[in-house]
Amino acid sequence: MTSILGISAFYHDSAAALVVDGEIVAAAQEERFTRRKHDYNFPIHAIEYCLTEAGLKPGDLSYVGFYDKPLLKFERLLETYLAYAPSGFRSFLQAMPLWLNQKLYLPREMSRGLRGAYKKRYVFTDHHESHAASAFFPSPFEEAAILTLDGVGEWATASLGMGRGNRITLTHELRFPHSLGLLYSAFTYFTGFKVNSGEYKLMGLAPYGEPKYADLIRERLIDLKDDGSFRMDMSYFNYCQGLTMTSKKFDGLFGGPPRKPETPIGQREMDIAASIQVVTEEIMLRAARHAQARTGLKNLCLAGGVALNCVGNGRILREGPFDQVWIQPAAGDAGGALGVGLFIWHQLLGKPRRTHARDSQHGSLLGPRFSDDEIKTFLDRAGAAYRYFPTDEALCDHVAELMASEKVVGWLQGRMEFGPRALGGRSIIGDARSPKMQSVMNLKIKFRESFRPFAPSVLEERVDDYFETRPREQSPYMLLVAPVRESHRTPVNGEVAHVTGIEKLKILRSDVPAITHVDYSARVQTVDPDRHGRYYQLLRAFERKSGCPVVINTSFNVRSEPIVCSPQDAYRCFLATNMDVLVLERFVLLKEQQPQAKPHEIDAYLAQFQLD
Repeated sequence: MTSILGISAFYHDSAAALVVDGEIVAAAQEERFTRRKHDYNFPIHAIEYCLTEAGLKPGDLSYVGFYDKPLLKFERLLETYLAYAPSGFRSFLQAMPLWLNQKLYLPREMSRGLRGAYKKRYVFTDHHESHAASAFFPSPFEEAAILTLDGVGEWATASLGMGRGNRITLTHELRFPHSLGLLYSAFTYFTGFKVNSGEYKLMGLAPYGEPKYADLIRERLIDLKDDGSFRMDMSYFNYCQGLTMTSKKFDGLFGGPPRKPETPIGQREMDIAASIQVVTEEIMLRAARHAQARTGLKNLCLAGGVALNCVGNGRILREGPFDQVWIQPAAGDAGGALGVGLFIWHQLLGKPRRTHARDSQHGSLLGPRFSDDEIKTFLDRAGAAYRYFPTDEALCDHVAELMASEKVVGWLQGRMEFGPRALGGRSIIGDARSPKMQSVMNLKIKFRESFRPFAPSVLEERVDDYFETRPREQSPYMLLVAPVRESHRTPVNGEVAHVTGIEKLKILRSDVPAITHVDYSARVQTVDPDRHGRYYQLLRAFERKSGCPVVINTSFNVRSEPIVCSPQDAYRCFLATNMDVLVLERFVLLKEQQPQAKPHEIDAYLAQFQLD
């Protein structure tokens, strides 16, 4: 048996993944265990989980791999600081302690994290090799073009290549400081959101604005080529040398300083969001077309943080030259842990690769699961009131009835998801037909900005009835945006047709309004019986009761917290919000029956848990 542990750490979203004889056995992000969002520390808890899942100890491992090459990254850091000296001195002083204490001594840190029991070699892959491996090797394709797009690895910020059989080859790259990920993050910062976590908000805000600044971005900020490569005018940016993403010159171009976090969002921010989203999609489309022209292949694999831009992904699938697109569900740095493990197995050890009709990612349900006995023991100790259902049929029928009466349901089932999306393992779900559900979930459950859209889960066999996709189009990882079909849209009368900004949110746009964004788009997750089991049964039960195969699916967490992992995490979140129902495997808890239950206001919650 060959067991390979892949690790990503110290930059963003530390994670561990375990590959045994080429099979993905387990993968998880450290944040889910420590409850610190985007935890970048060495993933001790994630490693422990992966080893426990496989019944292994650190000394049993055949190989341990790390997802990038720290010495090359350090070289880039030093060269950049020297190029901008002395203006980058404050940033240099902030960065050095972590590098000098940990990042430059990774073998030592990994040995310490593995309790000194692992005595074999460590393998370090290039950052974009890890991304490419995570994109291609689990995909269902025998051969495919590969695009990786992110902030920055060692020097590369994007790469292009191909995968065939059990090998990947990267042939072209874009280099720092020119980066689509950093360009998008600069606008994330400028519009008042947090870099490396607020990019979703920027994408969700874009449909409220008009792309008034798109030409300005093309003319002043970037020199964009036909192949999707570009150079940035770095005088507008500050991330090479400073503690901010943008410069005073950037402020002047966009009419003033960045929006301060937590202040009202104005029309300027909405228009800026729309503009950078349009430019990002254009760059992604150009890069995809160039990848197809270079490789001549009909399939595409995507990874890197930019591959989480599901609006751009949807356009590549609909408008690009590829027949099929497969995107790594953990497309960001966390997925690099999986990529390095698969890279060692296939590329370095030369082991054969067998494709699967859907993929070999197992629905990205690769985290911990909890038994009925464990859940019952916890609930009894907590003094919770619950009802246990002996069969899946009875459970799903009951929960579907609750959802049809507009109850908001916390749903913990099976293994936890690997990656940033909730896929029916750790989800908050509700009736997509409800006109009030989007606002209720945002303000009373998630405690987040009211403008943010929710995604639909839809039965795979019904996806093209509701969305403009091909019949049974697979989108199990919620990484593609598609328009709601005309037949399900609600005509907008002349009085409200010209409403702008956040007021667009108040207009009813379809018969599934809770998941229809203001531009009639939706971030679709398809649900099938092979990957999703009990979640698929629930959607079937809901369709029988309501006639609708679509439900809201959002991640089971509140603002500034990671997705829940354990029943304890879920129960705490349930009690601390205005959620109506909690389902832990076959145990169902109603809020009004809980002795600790009380209504929660947003301000009280934020004060209690000191969330920003």
